[in-house]
Order: sequence, then structure tokens, then C-alpha cells
Amino acid sequence: MNIWAVANQKGGVGKTTTAVTLAGQLAAEGQRILLVDLDPHGSLTTYFGLDPDTIDVSVYTLFKDRADRRPRTHYRDVLRATAFENLTLLPAATALATLDRQLGAQDGMGLVLVQTLNDLKPHFDHVLIDCPPMLGVLMVNALAACHRLLIPVQCEFLALKGLERMLHTLKMISRARGGEVPRVIVPTMYDRRTRASVDALQVLHERHGDEMWLEVIPVDTQFREASKLGRPLSLWQPRARGALAYLALLDHLLGRAPQPTIGASPFSEQPLDGQAWA
Repeated sequence: MNIWAVANQKGGVGKTTTAVTLAGQLAAEGQRILLVDLDPHGSLTTYFGLDPDTIDVSVYTLFKDRADRRPRTHYRDVLRATAFENLTLLPAATALATLDRQLGAQDGMGLVLVQTLNDLKPHFDHVLIDCPPMLGVLMVNALAACHRLLIPVQCEFLALKGLERMLHTLKMISRARGGEVPRVIVPTMYDRRTRASVDALQVLHERHGDEMWLEVIPVDTQFREASKLGRPLSLWQPRARGALAYLALLDHLLGRAPQPTIGASPFSEQPLDGQAWA
């Protein structure tokens, strides 16, 4: 089982889009996928038509069971099938926002997700975790459980500040866990028509080039349309520019040769300053 966490301490950078689109592509390839929503905002849960404000049984239930020393809720009651083959959701509830205050200091709270995924190992090939945008017991759980961390960074300068905060957090957590989490910085929402986007990408390469995926996720309005429909873009419009970009990212993450595509690559156009990495 491969476990990837998607995290950044700034919202609106494409965390949920990254998790959903990669999951959709893997599911289309016949892999058994579990999506885990650890964000109290519940964007991933909402994407698939559930309401995190009213949901009865969620990932929060697993933490509460551990804190109250109750037998764990049966996973069939927590996991939710989606409308898509091979794609299962472990949903969030807004009650997750109270977790640190209510339960965070209790023993074992940092390993609830590790234990859960160990139990589910025979049933899934890949797990993608959508993380909250703040440091706390939920982020600690995700980083303890994951094999690789994906950090989406919008190509604009406020997002670069968020990346620096995220990397500072990772240093603290790495000391606690006794080693660094392998990570990949993923430039998102890249618009080659704007100087701000081009300049932000250049700064990313200068500061973090050795940790970056060297391509980009472009701006694509189809992501918004897919979200409205509650469908991963990789399943709804697999030839869309954004879907092809995430397919290239998936190839990189799995260490496999790029998949053949028809027509121009979404990365073939040069940005305004002519840098070859875009």
C-alpha cells in the first residue's frame, strides 16, 4: 500500500484537487484507492456529495473511539463507497476542528491513522490523505502514516510564504519522528500568461529545485466544472490539460515512463521569460 499525504499550511493551493485527480487516475488504472479527509473544512467529503456538518460516522469517530477506549467502529460503517469504481472515501466531520482541544493531549492520538491504515492494508493499493492547513494532531497523524508528502504550491507569492511555513513545520515534526518525510513540491495553478505566475515559478526553482517536480499543473477551468459535478477530472475529462498534467505527475511519483498522449503536451508552450522548465 502506497500512502501519500497532500498538505500545505495555506489554503486554496489545490490540495483537494490534487488528491481527487490523482485518485481518479489511479482508480481508472484498476487500483483500489482510499481517499482520507483529515481537513475539518471537509472539502474532499463535500466533493463526493456528503455534508461534513451532518455526517454521523467519520474519521472523527475513529479518534473518539480511541480516546474513550471503546472498541473501534467497524470500518464498513465509516468507509463510504463513491459513485466511481475502485474509489472509497473515509470522510471528515467538522467536529475534527475540536480534536486538538478535546483529545489531542491523550496518549496514542498521533497514531490513530497509522493503526487504521494498517488494518485496511489488504483492501487498498493506494491511500491519499487530504490534510488540514494547520499543525496539530491531524497533521501529525498524516505525516506519521505517509510514505511520501505532496506539497501543492500555487504559483503566486503569497503561496510561497505558506510553503516556507510548511517546511518549517516539517523540520519540527521530522525531529520528533526521527527522520524526514520524503516530499515533492508540486507547482499548481500555473498561468504562463501572467508575470506573477512565471516569476513565482522561477523563485520556486531557485529555492527548492532539488525537491520539486519539474513540470507544472496549469490553470484549467475544467477543474471547477469537475468539482461542481462531483467527479474527478481524470475520470470525467481525461484529455483535459489539467488531467494530463496530473497524469504526468503520477508517472513521476510512480517512477514510470510517461504515458503516451495525443496532441500537444500541456507543458509544451514556453512561459513569458522562455525558461525551459515550464
